[in-house]
Amino acid sequence: MKEYTFRNYNPEHMARAIGMALPISCKQSVEICGFIKNKNISDVKTMLRNVAEKKTAIPFKRYNRDLGHKKKIGPARYPEKASIEFIKLIENVEANAQFKGLNTSNLVIAHVSAHKAGKVWHFGRKSRRKMKRTNVEIIVEEKRVDGKND
Repeated sequence: MKEYTFRNYNPEHMARAIGMALPISCKQSVEICGFIKNKNISDVKTMLRNVAEKKTAIPFKRYNRDLGHKKKIGPARYPEKASIEFIKLIENVEANAQFKGLNTSNLVIAHVSAHKAGKVWHFGRKSRRKMKRTNVEIIVEEKRVDGKND
């Protein structure tokens, strides 16, 4: 079992999930992490579904060299495969939160990070190459709903 990088984990109000050695790009995963952090889970799922359908682009803040611009966004892309993997991981963490008895309508992504995983060789007819692998961890927190509107 891999350890989580998040240290302030409160088991009473938080749930977590980890995706080990996912076959997605680490750079795209880092950009998606920055895009979805501190957002509601239901909003994130709809945004990532729109990205997979190429309706909404993800702004690339860090890995944006030689990248085409999108209107009103700047340098952006549609990382379809990574978005689908993130949706699966978000559904996993939502199920974990529901199992713990948390209210799934108030879940907000408190921490999300992507790191490089060990690369595996894929052998072809004449050559071989190392494939991309990424570890992604998501931690959600149940937001308190007060009587006031903020």
